[in-house]
Amino acid sequence: MSTDRKRYALVTGAAGFVGAHVVRELQNLNDVSVVALDDLTGGYQENLPGGIDFVKGSITDTALLARLFQKYNFRFIYHLAAYAAEGLSHFIRRFNYTNNLIGSINLINEAVKAESECFVFTSSIAVYGAIEPPMAEHKTPHPEDPYGISKLAVEMDLRCAHEMFGLNFVTFRPHNVYGEYQNLADPYRNVIGIFMKQILEDRPMTIFGDGTQQRAFSYVGDIAPAIASSPFVRAAQNEVFNIGADQPYAINDLAVRVAEAMGKPGHPVEHLTPRNEVLHAFSDHSKARSVFGSERQTSLDQGLARMARWARSVRMRPLEGFADIEVTKNMPPSWLKYKAQASYLS
Repeated sequence: MSTDRKRYALVTGAAGFVGAHVVRELQNLNDVSVVALDDLTGGYQENLPGGIDFVKGSITDTALLARLFQKYNFRFIYHLAAYAAEGLSHFIRRFNYTNNLIGSINLINEAVKAESECFVFTSSIAVYGAIEPPMAEHKTPHPEDPYGISKLAVEMDLRCAHEMFGLNFVTFRPHNVYGEYQNLADPYRNVIGIFMKQILEDRPMTIFGDGTQQRAFSYVGDIAPAIASSPFVRAAQNEVFNIGADQPYAINDLAVRVAEAMGKPGHPVEHLTPRNEVLHAFSDHSKARSVFGSERQTSLDQGLARMARWARSVRMRPLEGFADIEVTKNMPPSWLKYKAQASYLS
C-alpha cells in the first residue's frame, strides 16, 4: 500500500473529454495526486495533461482494480467511465450493463474495502426518462433506455453502500455536455461533435425527425470545477445534483448555430427517420447552485466558438462504428450502416 503523504484520486474515463477536464481541475488541488484510468475505447491519451500516472485498463478488470487500490489506497474516486450512448444502448444491452453497471459495482466494492473518503459518480439526465421538464432531483426517475437504467441502478447502489458501509458519495446528473476533447469520431452520441465532423467533411448535418426536440447544451468548462471540488464540499456529501446549462434549444436551432460557429452558415441539413427518444429534456439546477454557488453559464454561442476552434485544429479520425451490435431489430438505418463499416474494419 502506498505510503505517499499525498492523497490519491482515481479518475476513471480520464482520457475521455469530461474526464480530461476533471483531471485538469484536480491538478490545481495541491494535496491530491491523480491516477488516470482509461481503456481508450472512447478517449485518447493525448487528451490528458502531463504530470499524472496513466493506466490503460478497464473497470471490468477486477484484478487490475484490486492492484491499483492496493498500490495507491485511493481516497477519492471520480467515476466518469461509461459508454454514454443512450439511443444505441437499446442495441448493445449486454455491453451496456457489463461496462456501465457491473464495472461501476467493481469500483464501489474496492472503494468500500479501501474505506475511501468519497465516491464521485457522473450519472445522467437519462435517468429521468420522459417526465415533464425541467427535471428536478425530487422527481421520480423513469428511465426509458438501458443506459439510463444502468445509471439509476448505480445511483441506488451507492445509496445502499453508504447506508451499509458508510461510503460517502456525490452523484451528478449532467446532460448534453460538449466542448474540447469530445470524440468527434463517434457517430452515435454527442450531436454537436457529430455536426462539426459532418461540416468538416462537407457532409449534411443529420437530424433525426423534424428537429423540434429540445435539449440544454452544457459547456464542459462550466461543470468540471464542481465535479472536481465536490468531495471537499460538506453539503454535497451523499446528495444528487443536476448540473449543466439552463437554456434549452431545438436541434434545428442548434444546427444553425453550429454551422455559424464553424464558419459555414447555411450548411445543409438532412432529416432522417425519427428514432425513439425523449423529445424535450432539460433540468432544474437550483439545488446545485445552493450548494456549489452560481456555476459558470457559458452561452451556447461562446461555447460553440471555443469547441469549433479546437475541432478545426485536431486531426480528424475516421468514424468509429460499434462493431458488436447485439440486436439489430428497429435499429435506425443510418446506424446499421456504421455497424457494417465497423465490422469491416474490425
